[in-house]
Amino acid sequence: MPTAVLPTTLPTTSKSSYAVTTASATFSTKFRHLTFSSSSTPSLRLRSRSRSLLVRAVAIEKEVPEEQRPDSFLRESDGASSTISSSSPSVRARFEKMIRDAQDDVCAALEVVDGAGKFKEDVWSRPGGGGGISRVLQNGAVFEKAGVNVSVVYGVMPPEAYRAAKGASVGNDGDVKPGPVPFFAAGISSVLHPKNPFAPTLHFNYRYFETDAPKDTPGAPRRWWFGGGTDLTPAYIFEEDVKHFHSVQKQACDKFDPTFYPRFKKWCDDYFVIKHRNERRGLGGIFFDDLNDYDQEMLLGFSTECAKSVIPAYIPIVEKRKDIPFTEQQKDWQQLRRGRYVEFNLVYDRGTTFGLKTGGRIESILVSLPLTARWEYNHQLKEGTEEWKLLDACINPKEWI
Repeated sequence: MPTAVLPTTLPTTSKSSYAVTTASATFSTKFRHLTFSSSSTPSLRLRSRSRSLLVRAVAIEKEVPEEQRPDSFLRESDGASSTISSSSPSVRARFEKMIRDAQDDVCAALEVVDGAGKFKEDVWSRPGGGGGISRVLQNGAVFEKAGVNVSVVYGVMPPEAYRAAKGASVGNDGDVKPGPVPFFAAGISSVLHPKNPFAPTLHFNYRYFETDAPKDTPGAPRRWWFGGGTDLTPAYIFEEDVKHFHSVQKQACDKFDPTFYPRFKKWCDDYFVIKHRNERRGLGGIFFDDLNDYDQEMLLGFSTECAKSVIPAYIPIVEKRKDIPFTEQQKDWQQLRRGRYVEFNLVYDRGTTFGLKTGGRIESILVSLPLTARWEYNHQLKEGTEEWKLLDACINPKEWI
């Protein structure tokens, strides 16, 4: 897994500054010259023996706080409008509407369940287009921390970030490594950490991604894809809860293709693996990425249905478990499993890696981390205990329905 790239700031006389990652050092070894253009918008001119390539700074613009939510974060050329609707011809516009509607619905449902906590909202934008809404509820009556974020991002990513976004494979270009790649990305991402160890953590994320690179960009063809999923991470197993959760995921999948649930359930089990411990983060759900081998409209509808399934899949479980009495030892076990959650997100998660490599908003990127977690040296479980049963299910994934 590539190491994180730390952004620095280019000197410029304009009000908006672009970040350029230390990946430029990689470019300087591949290209003979690296110079800044004299325009007010910084660019990098990279010259190789065979060609010259002019690109904008390899990152995304620094976010600017906003006092009010705009009607759209899209550029006008992408269908930005004061009345975005589901009938817009722009896939980008309809996806933005979907994720913002989902954010509103999920946050409203969580506030009702919590009964005391309220979401704090931060709105931000970027001068060149894009922005986001971050909502976090902390120290509520039910939720220790709940984050529900949406973002619409335009930028140029270094080749390391392109490979992080695409995984190990970058297409059919053999050993050709991509240069800087312009991109558009929009998504909703959420992690919900309840206080009670009998109420499970939930993660969901649905996203749409496009590369805007010219067709002849080496190693990075123009393309679009959808990704996402919803997965459950309990500290204790209640089989009826896990079966209910997986049943809702299957129902959403079956509306579009009966092969989706078994395919994406296995993908989820295979993705959320803490490799250095040889165990899964939780009890799975569905996960898919780089999905573009179906009709674009169908996949937009599928992503929308999956986002709508979050509330019926999760809220009934929390309502049943949030008030169950628990011991200090049971709370400690929850904290140990939270530690596993942190390990996966910081070491293996592609979304976290991509955000760090493109200079994304750090508070939004790390909102998935719990307020508290625990690590114990050489922690051992007695076989047959409820804690052991959870760990066994994380090591040996099961078919729940």
